[in-house]
Amino acid sequence: MDMHIQTADPAQRRPKPADESHLGFGKIYSDHMFLLDWTREKGWHGARITPYQPLAMDPATLVLHYGQSIFEGLKAYRNPQGNLQLFRPAMNWARMTQSAQRLSMPALDEAAVTEGLGQLLTLDHDWVPRSPGTSLYIRPTMIAMDPYVGLKSSSRFLFFIITSPVGAYYPEGFNPVKIQVCERYSRAGPGGLGQAKTAANYAASLLAQVEAAEQGYTQVLWLDACNRKYLEEVGAMNIMVKIGGKVITPPVAGTILAGVTRDSVIHLLRHWKIPVEERPISIDEVTEAQKSGQLEEIFGCGTAAVISPVGLLNHKERDYVVGGGKTGPTAQRLFDELVGIQYGTRPDPFGWVEKVKTP
Repeated sequence: MDMHIQTADPAQRRPKPADESHLGFGKIYSDHMFLLDWTREKGWHGARITPYQPLAMDPATLVLHYGQSIFEGLKAYRNPQGNLQLFRPAMNWARMTQSAQRLSMPALDEAAVTEGLGQLLTLDHDWVPRSPGTSLYIRPTMIAMDPYVGLKSSSRFLFFIITSPVGAYYPEGFNPVKIQVCERYSRAGPGGLGQAKTAANYAASLLAQVEAAEQGYTQVLWLDACNRKYLEEVGAMNIMVKIGGKVITPPVAGTILAGVTRDSVIHLLRHWKIPVEERPISIDEVTEAQKSGQLEEIFGCGTAAVISPVGLLNHKERDYVVGGGKTGPTAQRLFDELVGIQYGTRPDPFGWVEKVKTP
């Protein structure tokens, strides 16, 4: 693939954070970005890397009015030898193409974006932090670019990748969070956008998230739109519940995201011979299990936080303490194993890690 690379001059370069213990999440951005254009006539073309900069678009651009936008999230990790590696990036590219299909957008050129990301990481490899628990968050995005206020699918799209050095996703770090079951709003219904990683999904969740935070809860647990009964997702993560020695997680059936970490967790649990079921699970089953002493753990899983243990669940204005409010052994074991594989401190029996060639 022909690619034009414009490196940032000294005046365009950003100061790297001196203290990696306070990176936070998604607040700092590296020096460069990768871009790729698509039109009906030419397909994908115009691959380029430029200094990080604002995007120029007409006020009538379709993405601003109708939300024809999808994105992904993955990370680059620094292993003990100082080299960079990715975790199952092919799953992110495949999922992005699935999201594109649902939003009437072009399929991703996986070879082009893989090469573009590799070149971007080569340029900005010094932006990958070195402190334990830190990484470089990678945000690929595709947006509709036609300047038109009529409702239609765009004939032009822009794909771009930006990167950000990050620490823990939640201020709590790897400590149990408090979540609230949302019954007032719905996130996604059958046939909707629930299985696509699109901006609209997350915009629809924001009000419930704000209301939960005002009451002291970290995240919202969504129920299905039809029955307001079955567990779906926790905000930006998939959800897992351990009852009576068995881990249960909602099935990927069109209304929840097929998480890369979710898939990895299921693989690990089965590898360890821990029973795991992908099936509908009602909120009543969870609360009854808590009352009977059978509820052992609840935890979320996703790229940003990896594993997020839940210490308290609020439902119908009642708080249910989970696992004594502490991190459970399954969540801890999964976190340690996944982080170990991602950072190269533990064996990778499934071939999930992809090395990145940098200077």
